[in-house]
Order: sequence, then structure tokens, then C-alpha cells
Amino acid sequence: MGFVTVRVTPRAGRSAVAGVRDGMLLVKLAAAPVDGAANDALVALLSEVLHIPKRSIRIKSGARSRTKVVEIDDVTEGEVLSRLRT
Repeated sequence: MGFVTVRVTPRAGRSAVAGVRDGMLLVKLAAAPVDGAANDALVALLSEVLHIPKRSIRIKSGARSRTKVVEIDDVTEGEVLSRLRT
């Protein structure tokens, strides 16, 4: 199980992983931060990009913040960053 710090930019033109800065994964989301829509979109995007089920991804802290700590089962932070670079 790994933890990844994510910096989210909601209301972007499209959802995508934008890169890594200062050890944080930068993610742009098309969803607005209303009623958890951006959090749901973040989990869906990470699931798609990392090829793992949504149930394996949880937001551990920062649900109402742009900076979030995401817990991902069966992968380490290094593996997450490695998968995103390929």
C-alpha cells in the first residue's frame, strides 16, 4: 500500500495527469469541486491511468482541499510515479 500526495486543479478543460512537482503529483480535473465530484473524478482518473480498480484507491486526507493524500493498495509511491511516466 502506498501513499501519494496529489495537488488537484478543478474545472480544467479536461482531466489529465499534469506531472510531478516538489514530490506531488499534479492532476487537472474537468469536474467542479461540488458534492465530491472532483474527488470521484480523481479516483476514476487514477484508476484508469494506473490500471487498477477504483476500490483500491482512497482519499485519506484533504477531501475538501486541493492538496490530498491518496492511498493506493498494492503499489508504492515509487511504482505509481513510475507507471505515470510510461
